[in-house]
Parts: sequence; C-alpha cells; structure tokens
Amino acid sequence: MIVETEVLQIEVQVDGPGNGRPVLLLHGWPDAPRGWRTMATALQDAGYLTIIPALRGTSGTRFLSPETPRDAQASALAQDAVDLMDALGVESAAVLGHDWGARAAYTIAALYPHRVGAMAALALAYQPRGVFTVPSFSQARAFWYQWFLCLDQGAAAVGREPMAFARLQWETWSPPGWYDDAEFTATAESFLNPDWVPVTLNAYRSRYLEGEARDARYDELARRLSETEIISVPTLMVQGAADYCDQPASSDGLDRHFSGGYRREVIDGVGHFPHREAPELVAESVLAHFRANC
Repeated sequence: MIVETEVLQIEVQVDGPGNGRPVLLLHGWPDAPRGWRTMATALQDAGYLTIIPALRGTSGTRFLSPETPRDAQASALAQDAVDLMDALGVESAAVLGHDWGARAAYTIAALYPHRVGAMAALALAYQPRGVFTVPSFSQARAFWYQWFLCLDQGAAAVGREPMAFARLQWETWSPPGWYDDAEFTATAESFLNPDWVPVTLNAYRSRYLEGEARDARYDELARRLSETEIISVPTLMVQGAADYCDQPASSDGLDRHFSGGYRREVIDGVGHFPHREAPELVAESVLAHFRANC
C-alpha cells in the first residue's frame, strides 16, 4: 500500500492481526523491506502487527516534490517513520531497525520517546548527540566506501554502477555464504528507485563534507538530537561478532547512555545482516525483549 505524508508517498507493508501490538521495522542500507520477511513472520505469529516501510530512496517510496532536498540525515529518516505512524493512526509502537533503520530507531527513541514502547537495533551502535567523528584507523579502513563516496569521482562511479557498489558491500560485510544471487537480485530491484543514488550520496557525504543538501524542515529536530545523550526507551542491541562493516567494538560499553535499560547481544559467526544471517536467533531475542517491555 502507499501512504502519503507531507514529504513522501511511502510504500508500506502492514500485516498481522489487526488488534496486535504494532511493530515498526526499518530496513538498512543497502537493503530493502524484503529483508524482514522471516522476522515479520515470527512477529506476526506472536500476535504483533508489522509495519514495514521502504525508506526514502528505496522501492516504491517517492518524494512528492522534485524540489525537496534528498536529505538522508537521521532526523529526516526518523521523522518519515513518525509521519507514517501518524498517517496510519498508530500512537505508539515497538521499533526494530537495522543499519540506517537502527540509526532512525535510536533517533525516534531520542526525540519521540513517548511514541516507542521498546526498541531493538541491529548492527549499528548508538551515537550520542548524533555526532559523526573520524573513527580509528581500523574502523576507517572498514568504512572505505564512505570515503569513496566523498570523492566526486567516486560518487560519479556509484551513479554509473549502483548495483555493483551495493553488491560489493554484501560481499564484504559478512562471512561468505549468507545469500545467493537470486536474493541479491530481488533485493536490488529496490535500488532502481531514481532517488536511491542521491539519498545514498547525501547520507555519507553530508557527514564529512560541507555544502551537501539539507532540508530546513528537520533543522529543529537535528538541534534537539545534538543535545540528546540519554535514551529512556528499553533497548536491545544485536551485534554480529563477524561484522566487517561496523566493528563489534563500536557497540561495546554504551550502557550509560540508556536510562530505560540496555542489553547488548553478540552473535558469533554473524556479520552485518543479523536478521538475514541468523533470523531465528534474532527473532527469539527481539520477541523476548518486546514481550518484556511493551
């Protein structure tokens, strides 16, 4: 179905018992709503109503105006999710996010805690105040793709071959053997959205370069985020021990930033896509967390 907000026409899948507790599932990059299939089934079987939008720049989600900056900052992604909840008449939901979706989930919990019963984040650590800093040399090497996108020549290359760029991340962020060609091809259809490249470039270039597009409607949210260090929403963080993108050390020792409870689970042999690589284990942990907290 398509749900219209102030900024977007959002493609969203809503499934499960109509009277079930809503769960908002926010996918990462480079991924798509289909990555949640196993997780969504487990949640629905447990009585939850799953809400799975395509993030801006993916699948059938479209900007209403060609003039809108293709802003991919955390506050924009979070506001998209809250706007979707408003349009669907959902006052509060549990939130599960992976990668970009995890960043959006942290941001919703930081800025709109009354809208989140509990949250779970996969692969991505919380960044207090939403601050991006140059990481250690080891992590910087893993983030090569971000530096590549900050070069105009690199950005142009990704514009020419976006699927090849996305495929390279799948190949290198996790131990081999977790997906097949058919699954990548089906997922990559979501990257054919004409805004996938502009949104991707904005997400990474704006972290380190001056002058990248920003949408002024999110300025106040970004300001509030810059002043927020503590999240009051009960939080589960699931980290793959073999994540070759966001190194496991990045999510360690963050308990002090969560006043509502925080648990970090590390899964051996799993890389950057825990919900795809170990769906049963992740579903079990997420369901236990949601049942206990919302």
